[in-house]
Amino acid sequence: MALRDTPLPGSAGPAPSASVAGGTPAPALDDTDRGRLLAGAHHDPHALLGAHPVPGGIAFRALRPFAREVSVLVGGERFPLVSEGDGLFSRVLPLEAIPEYTLAVAYGDDEPVQVHDPYRFLPALGEFDLHLISEGRHEELWTALGARIMTHQGVTGTRFTVWAPNAQGVRLAADFTYWDGTAFPMRSLGSSGVWELFLPGVGEGTRYKFEIHSRYGHRFLKADPMARRAEEPPDTASVVTASHHEWRDQEWMERRGATPLHQAPMSVYEVHLPSWRPGLTYRELAEVLPAYVKDLGFTHVELMPLAEHPFTPSWGYQVTGFYAPTARLGTPDDFKYLIDALHRAGIGVIMDWVPAHFPKDDWALARFDGDPLYEPGDSRRAEHPDWGTYTFDFGRIEVRNFLVANAVYWCQEFHIDGLRVDAVASMLYLDYSREDGQWEANVYGGREDLAAMAFLQEMNATVYRRCPGVMTIAEESTAWGGVTRPTDTGGLGFGFKWNMGWMHDSLQYVSHEPVHRKYHHNEMTFSMVYAYSENYVLPISHDEVVHGKQALVSKMPGDWWQRRANVRAYLGFMWAHPGKQLLFMGQEFAQGAEWSVEHGPEWWLLDGTYHSAGDHRGVQDLVRDLNTHYRETPALWQRDTDPSGFCWVAVDAADDNVFAFLRFDGEGRPLLAVSNFSPVVRHDYRLAVGDEVIAWQEVLNTDAARYGGSDVVNPDPVKPEDGCVRITLPPLATVWLTPVAL
Repeated sequence: MALRDTPLPGSAGPAPSASVAGGTPAPALDDTDRGRLLAGAHHDPHALLGAHPVPGGIAFRALRPFAREVSVLVGGERFPLVSEGDGLFSRVLPLEAIPEYTLAVAYGDDEPVQVHDPYRFLPALGEFDLHLISEGRHEELWTALGARIMTHQGVTGTRFTVWAPNAQGVRLAADFTYWDGTAFPMRSLGSSGVWELFLPGVGEGTRYKFEIHSRYGHRFLKADPMARRAEEPPDTASVVTASHHEWRDQEWMERRGATPLHQAPMSVYEVHLPSWRPGLTYRELAEVLPAYVKDLGFTHVELMPLAEHPFTPSWGYQVTGFYAPTARLGTPDDFKYLIDALHRAGIGVIMDWVPAHFPKDDWALARFDGDPLYEPGDSRRAEHPDWGTYTFDFGRIEVRNFLVANAVYWCQEFHIDGLRVDAVASMLYLDYSREDGQWEANVYGGREDLAAMAFLQEMNATVYRRCPGVMTIAEESTAWGGVTRPTDTGGLGFGFKWNMGWMHDSLQYVSHEPVHRKYHHNEMTFSMVYAYSENYVLPISHDEVVHGKQALVSKMPGDWWQRRANVRAYLGFMWAHPGKQLLFMGQEFAQGAEWSVEHGPEWWLLDGTYHSAGDHRGVQDLVRDLNTHYRETPALWQRDTDPSGFCWVAVDAADDNVFAFLRFDGEGRPLLAVSNFSPVVRHDYRLAVGDEVIAWQEVLNTDAARYGGSDVVNPDPVKPEDGCVRITLPPLATVWLTPVAL
């Protein structure tokens, strides 16, 4: 076995001159220092290795396990070092000051190669970076920790840094060391807990891990928590990387914050990228996904988690590489290429972000330096009972910094337009999924996790301050108050919250047979009691179409025609309801099967050779038209968070299974939405809409023939009489009407 050195240009230098005779053996290392150095448990290897003044000259010492010989090259001359055993080589040269020098290292029968000595370099991380890290306020933490290619003291290489405050020692192990860390111990940079080593000649593509020596005497390899690139699973090493992508989305970035998002149209297509078109890379997806989403009229895509994760069936929700896009689909630059393409197509990009927990894989964050570090030390708080994972220690400033900087990283470096934060409720409650005796109350005797609250407030405030136009969205399933209220008034500071109550209630309603729906009428109206308590997104997400919950169309009662009609009516109701919309892939064309992470959407259902392809294309056409009318009708989005932008017209027509309401834009222009969740036609249905509008024109009808409906439509404008209009309500359908000038 041999360690590979990266040679410098030129030869190893000429043989030593007569002046070598002036050299003397180097003072022996203290036995304790030597033992700790060789064991990988020394905090300051630079004090023992490299070049140092000693009585009689300059002592040179190198640690090159398995090397046949090591020499120092000074002024064009080569001076062999003396072997001290265990891979240590040293010598004192009669010099007055430390010179510029390199090493010549030979392994086996190979000729010596000339290399820079990593232990002649000063720390490559500045005091200000260390101060910010210690304070937990380094908002660009990824520029200070991890592997960064740089030129240091005139030499190009890679700086490796890692936070491991409980470690006795840290060494670098890499592909070029055959995963043996002996040759490259790192130095501790004081009380910061950061370890650092600059390695000349190491560049892009190098695979590496940190070899941790714990205070309990254990030694193990860990992937870099700050790695910006990782190996493709099941391999687990970190990879040195540098970005070369040149962004072309300047127009998008300049205008994305022009209008507050809660006052703008926003309909979201949720995608599990690896299974949307299985087998396609980031760059290949860039050729098809933007066109598809743009054709259907969605304003945004939401990507299920793409940070590196080892277990594919976790769908990305058990993250090990928080700063690395998954290598399953390509490189970090490839991912940027996809985001760039989406932006240039006019589509915003939201990404799921998972700060609630992390898996216990022994090569990742768990007990990173031999002790609980990213997770709490209290086992009652460290374990997540639902997922078999660890939770983050939100009370530790360095951990909070790791996560806050990570949120900024995705928005700043990858131009992500929004972060949907997963499982917020599990962070906010100390007793989440825990029984009595399994949790401890906060200092006020409550069950709220005060540290998690502070973390979420800091994250939101930092992201909104640093990244104009970016949104954060909470998946929060309880009635926690102030999720989308600003942090300076005590809120958590999110831009939006998933409306899980609306999702649950409305899906419950439509799953009932129409004859029973009158007994559940309030499940469709209750959402308006709290609709303006937060800024809401209405989610029909991946969570609702897996694990036996059935696809959206399969939740519906009746025969195939009725199921599709129910879906169309439901989507029409959803797009008109206050709040933004989110629809998971496959549901836009009424896929009947649950989502499969192995196979993705059932695209073959749209194939013209399939006997029911027209049925599925009809639903797809409706989604396209819903998005088109939605974007072109400010009444449907401009006053989403303003109660004056909504008015019930028919709220208590339970026996008819009918709901009708008005939406208003900023100028007071209305849209009338009417849903009939009965399988019967209701002729001349009377609705009190007032006399302000001269006539109403049907602009969308989910029962239209082109969508697969029975084509019961209102082709002519409808005039109010005595403040009421009479319209025909199609079976299992939603209609939209807007004012028309006669």
